[in-house]
Amino acid sequence: MPFNKNKKMIIRSANFVKSSAELQQCPEHNLPEYVFIGRSNVGKSSLINMLTGINALAKVSGTPGKTQLINHFEINKSWYLVDLPGYGFTKTGKKQRAVFADMNTKFITNRENIACLFVLIDSRHEPQSIDTTFVDWLGANGIPFAIIFTKTDKLKPAVLTANIEAYKNHLLETWEELPPIFTSSSVNRNGKEEILNYIDQINTDLELTK
Repeated sequence: MPFNKNKKMIIRSANFVKSSAELQQCPEHNLPEYVFIGRSNVGKSSLINMLTGINALAKVSGTPGKTQLINHFEINKSWYLVDLPGYGFTKTGKKQRAVFADMNTKFITNRENIACLFVLIDSRHEPQSIDTTFVDWLGANGIPFAIIFTKTDKLKPAVLTANIEAYKNHLLETWEELPPIFTSSSVNRNGKEEILNYIDQINTDLELTK
């Protein structure tokens, strides 16, 4: 898919639609969905707020595992931004983590209008099996996805580059081709334009195929 870097998306409206505890409660399949998910405390809410330019759109908490429902936001009245519960360790306990995992699995494998799933990964860490296992599962299920490395402002450029290269090399051990990869920081707004433009390009391509 050709990516037009000169085309810029502007967020004109971002509205909360609903929170759903089950797949059946989610909005109708009437708009393309861009899903955001990551390990607990990866900075997902901060990233969503940064992308939309609305600080309180997604609640920010220092408590891992705060997102406990499937949250839909309508952007520019043309696509959904979907905030899924994080995977991995949370203070909610093993039983609740299993509930989140089941909720996420059903949503990801059954929603026909997922245009792209963005996997958020903390750039400060070396490759974690919990992330790479999830990415491998997405590939096995044919889910379109991209990777966003978060919290890049907390690392020196050389360390950031080394960490990202380590992830790429790890993926290339089993993947023939890397997915799209972005870097982001909710502090200095790094990555906002690139991620939104990527979404806009997909939306354009979807319109052309109708």
